[in-house]
Amino acid sequence: MTNYQYILIDRDERVGIVTLNRPKELNALNFHPGDRAFAAGADIKEMPGKSPIDMMRGGFGSWNRIRCIQTPMIAAVGGYALGGGCELAMHCDMIIASENARFGQPEIKLGVIPGAGGTQRLARTFGKYRTMEMVLTGANFTAQEMADHALVNRVVPKGEHLSEAIKLAKVVAAQPPIAVRLAKDAVNSAFETTLEQGLANERKNFFLLFATEDQSEGMKAFLEKREADFKGR
Repeated sequence: MTNYQYILIDRDERVGIVTLNRPKELNALNFHPGDRAFAAGADIKEMPGKSPIDMMRGGFGSWNRIRCIQTPMIAAVGGYALGGGCELAMHCDMIIASENARFGQPEIKLGVIPGAGGTQRLARTFGKYRTMEMVLTGANFTAQEMADHALVNRVVPKGEHLSEAIKLAKVVAAQPPIAVRLAKDAVNSAFETTLEQGLANERKNFFLLFATEDQSEGMKAFLEKREADFKGR
């Protein structure tokens, strides 16, 4: 395990596990059963007295870097995912939530609005009217409510969110890496471009994969009725 001041990094076979570790502030990305929160949002104590320029010079560029990560990311949510914590979960490609998980954008109660993509990502998946309810009231939603509106992949018993997320990640990690990256890129383009542009990007990625060794191996293995041995080339 590699440790930084507020980040823990671990590995389970081909799956990396990143834990944001500030439990005293409850803005911690906790993967461990029994923890109270996934991420309870920004540290509000740091914000009073900030000017618009201060906020513009803040760390919001980091959100764009997370968005550009090519490796698939799975959020394992146990407990509260509020504000920036909810936005962080939505930056991931899939979300596994324990039955006690709660999601919310409570910024309105502080006189502000979500600033790291909450209004945009929620509306694209949750729909306009449910997004308006969450953003304008600051109300929390259960894991099952989020799953019912396709914002959570699956709801699992309390304490099993990490193990289920790792299990899913191992399935993804077993696929050909280049195809996985280009598949993620194609799906994301559906939310960020027009249909015409998205289709063009999908076809481009599809065609490019025929230049990879993994495409040849995958199809050959299928015809020979054996497991493919992908190399990431």
